[in-house]
Amino acid sequence: MARRRKGNRVHGWLVVDKPVGIGSTNVVSKARWALRAQKAGHAGTLDPLASGALAVAFGEATKTVPYVMDGAKRYEFTVGWGRATATDDTEGETVEHSDLRPDHEEILAALPAFRGDIEQVPPVYSAIKLGGIRAYKMARAGKMPELAPRPLRVETLELRDHDEHSATFAFTCGKGGYVRSIARDLGEALGCYGHVTALRRLSTGPFDVGEAVSWDIFDAVRAGETSVDLLPVATALSHLPRIDVHESEMARLGNGNPVEARGASLQYGDTCWAALDGQPVAIGTYRAGMMQPSRVLVFGD
Repeated sequence: MARRRKGNRVHGWLVVDKPVGIGSTNVVSKARWALRAQKAGHAGTLDPLASGALAVAFGEATKTVPYVMDGAKRYEFTVGWGRATATDDTEGETVEHSDLRPDHEEILAALPAFRGDIEQVPPVYSAIKLGGIRAYKMARAGKMPELAPRPLRVETLELRDHDEHSATFAFTCGKGGYVRSIARDLGEALGCYGHVTALRRLSTGPFDVGEAVSWDIFDAVRAGETSVDLLPVATALSHLPRIDVHESEMARLGNGNPVEARGASLQYGDTCWAALDGQPVAIGTYRAGMMQPSRVLVFGD
């Protein structure tokens, strides 16, 4: 007999405004502790240096995490000029130094090369795996990994403010983007080096920092002094087509069998989700009038 998980069957999303100095896994652990939830995860790591929107998934919402991570992310970040670091942020040792500083016109002239479809080399201190080993673990062991460029879609990169020593930017990108790489490469393009000194994520997929709760609320939630309202599981799927299914089709979905795709205009191969009375019950792929489930969501006991 399967061992029953400890905690409550909590399903949904909570956006947390992660403070600087705390890791993403720490936020998830505390949120799970506060809600006494059986299961929790997050949709996209924020480094301890960064603050802002961290989307935490509970229960069946964890099955929808990949669809949030595929969405666009918005950031505001500051680049410090004159120094390249091993980690491409303030936490790493200086590896290059320059007395040059870019002016307003030079910064604006450099930005178009970083917009649209670009190739980006991730930071060596990243969670990317090479031969099953995380790149940052290799770097810490003194074996600097050689990471290949990866395609990235940059929707916006705009200069917000600058002075002699730094500049602040607004940045919107697709899946797999690294702000630290933008800072590093922009500094190299300007001939002065650069590293991230401040970073705040404003949104991730459909989740915005404006709807986030504070990290400080969790002790009060655990003590029963206040509560938080979770966003529906379906929030993560809002950008995907929805089909509606009947109760009689639930057994077929549960056994991994296709069901008729109703209520949406779909093309072969489209990802879509099935709803029963508005509640997501499966995610799958459209093929010839049917949806083939790849993930089934179960909300009952």
